[in-house]
Amino acid sequence: MRLSILLAGQIGVLFLVAFAGLLIVRYEILREDDSKVISWLTAYVLSPCVIIKSFQIDFTAEKLKGMALAAAAAVAAQLIFTTGCRLLVRPLHLTPIECASMIYSNCGNLIVPLVSFVMGEEWVFYTCAYMMVSTILTWTHMRSLLSGGKGSGRLKDIILNPNIIAIVIGLVLFLTGIRIPKVLESAVDGFGGAIGPVSMLVVGMLIGNMDLRWVFTRKRPYLISAFRLVIFPVIVAVLFASVVRTGIHADAENILLVSLLAASAPAAVMVTQITQIYDGDARYASVINVMSVIFCIISMPLIVLLYESLC
Repeated sequence: MRLSILLAGQIGVLFLVAFAGLLIVRYEILREDDSKVISWLTAYVLSPCVIIKSFQIDFTAEKLKGMALAAAAAVAAQLIFTTGCRLLVRPLHLTPIECASMIYSNCGNLIVPLVSFVMGEEWVFYTCAYMMVSTILTWTHMRSLLSGGKGSGRLKDIILNPNIIAIVIGLVLFLTGIRIPKVLESAVDGFGGAIGPVSMLVVGMLIGNMDLRWVFTRKRPYLISAFRLVIFPVIVAVLFASVVRTGIHADAENILLVSLLAASAPAAVMVTQITQIYDGDARYASVINVMSVIFCIISMPLIVLLYESLC
């Protein structure tokens, strides 16, 4: 129960940052269009820093096994979300933005500060597995989906993406035990620590000129949020709890809890940011994001309670 309360409080803090972004635009301190520059900064600078930072820990065989378990869990969760979405595309007439919002979660921007605050810094390492899987899919499948195929890119473009490069660098540093210099480490920590607030600030800025009554009268975001936050995460929670009971790893319950938190997080802010980069309907993407952030204050703690009771 304590974990659920801490989760709700920390999610509430990030929601307040989004509200600050709304006020910044509403009172004309910045314009809504200024958020596009911040989106580029988040996607190509802050996100790679988070990835590299999370790999700066001591290598042990147990951590490597734990990372493998977390990676397998991430792949399984993404398969559940992707397969579920594909089955629903025709019956629910889902748009690319709705599909991306349903499949991809805010597993870096939100989960890293959540895991750090609620579970402790030592568990942030396991968020890397979900982030690795999600990052690769974000810059391949999601980008292609939201750009109408224009952003699928060549293999060379994907490999040279700063986020993919960051994963490779992070893995090399972790496996070799090399630590980046203190000065560089401080810079990376500073950028990485800003990703949660900055990402939520963008979401707030994008809805700054919206009529909030109109936002909450739109029916589709409620449907997308229900699948993103409740229906698919319940399936994932049942699967992960079943794995824990096999005794596969001494820390399996906590490792898979980290993956479950990532899987049950709100719709990815990157959906809004990539949609904005390709001149899509970023406002609609931000509406889904904001609505899912609000509801996850309740849904995430409940999913965690379900998981703990099943374990």
